[in-house]
Amino acid sequence: MKTVVRAFFKTLRVILGPFMLLGEFVTRPKGMSRPAASQAEVDQQCASIVLYQYKTCPFCIKVRQEMRRLALNVQKLDAQQPGANRDDLVNGGGKAKVPCLKITDPAGNTQWLYESGEIIKYLRSRFAAA
Repeated sequence: MKTVVRAFFKTLRVILGPFMLLGEFVTRPKGMSRPAASQAEVDQQCASIVLYQYKTCPFCIKVRQEMRRLALNVQKLDAQQPGANRDDLVNGGGKAKVPCLKITDPAGNTQWLYESGEIIKYLRSRFAAA
């Protein structure tokens, strides 16, 4: 039974995935405009942030749209398939759940932030006024 359920959802992802990505592209928000010096500072801060995601996850799409709106150049890693990215997510954050934002502070401490709403709230509080 587990195999049948997995096959069903995989088929559903294969069929709906391209439409979800097309919808993301069509509704792509315009990024906020900052002076070059401010954008360079934001880009430097974004170097310590990584988004673990699945390409067609609706919650991941929601977070990526907000990143575009805030003009954030955050590294995005696909954690859907077994491999190094998924292993890093499970070993660091404790679970294979996306979206997950890995935030590393200047002292080298790492925070793993789950839930799209919490991630968006964090990004807005840190970068919306920048």
